[in-house]
Amino acid sequence: MERADALGDVTPGPPACADVPVADGVRLLDGLPRQRGPAEAVTAQTVTAQTVTAQTVTAQTVTARPVTAQGAAPGRRWVVRPWRLLPSPTGTPFTCAFAAVLLVTSFVSEHADPALVHTLHQGSSTDVAHLVRTPVLVLVASALWVVGGVTSPYAVVLLFVLTALERRIGGPRTAGVFALGHVLATLATEVPVGLAVLVGALPASSAYRLDYGISFGVAASVGALAGLLRPWLGWPMLVVFGGALIRDLVEYADPLTNWGHVVALAIGVALWPWVRRARRTGESRKVTARLQRSR
Repeated sequence: MERADALGDVTPGPPACADVPVADGVRLLDGLPRQRGPAEAVTAQTVTAQTVTAQTVTAQTVTARPVTAQGAAPGRRWVVRPWRLLPSPTGTPFTCAFAAVLLVTSFVSEHADPALVHTLHQGSSTDVAHLVRTPVLVLVASALWVVGGVTSPYAVVLLFVLTALERRIGGPRTAGVFALGHVLATLATEVPVGLAVLVGALPASSAYRLDYGISFGVAASVGALAGLLRPWLGWPMLVVFGGALIRDLVEYADPLTNWGHVVALAIGVALWPWVRRARRTGESRKVTARLQRSR
């Protein structure tokens, strides 16, 4: 606030107390600021009211801030909830439904007639011959079988990885990650086989190679999940899983499938920007819904 000007004229000799001018009950002394006029008084009152209002708003903001940011307080304690590692019908519906389907197909594989099981596997195979005739059908059906049953390593990894992924980015996006890895890795391995058969580099029987299972989708899901975890957990998981795939590739037991696993893992890693953006979007929606419920 600007300060008022001091009186410029000084009367010779000190005036008597009775001769000192009086304004609004306050004596005017030489060398002291004069009293404000009516307009200046209004201005001062306005500035004072604005200052008080600003102080009130600031106090209200400071008071409300801990309530608004309570969930993001720096001293927040982390609560260990091990049951969230497993799927639930309400929290991870896609993982629960997919696991139920795999349980059924695994039961059929173990207890049905072997000839029937072979026919079902052959009809679900993503070999070159089936990809040419019924690509959509075999790409979907081949992901409904577990090689080795529900006790195989890939089945166990699928249960925990899809659960963790779905809790972070939701069921539809988790299904998208799995499907993208399954489809692209399958095409990346089978298309070269088809081209090699066409040019005569491979025999015609290679076009009927049996190929089914969930491993490509699991590898892509592991790669995507590694980008959502904290570095001290995500990078070791990626190194351990990738190292196992490289070891299988070096052993050269099934090079086509092993290359597909490496390709699927790389696809999952390439999805890091997308899954991270999806997680931020999901967290923002949860915060908005929580604020709306609290109103």
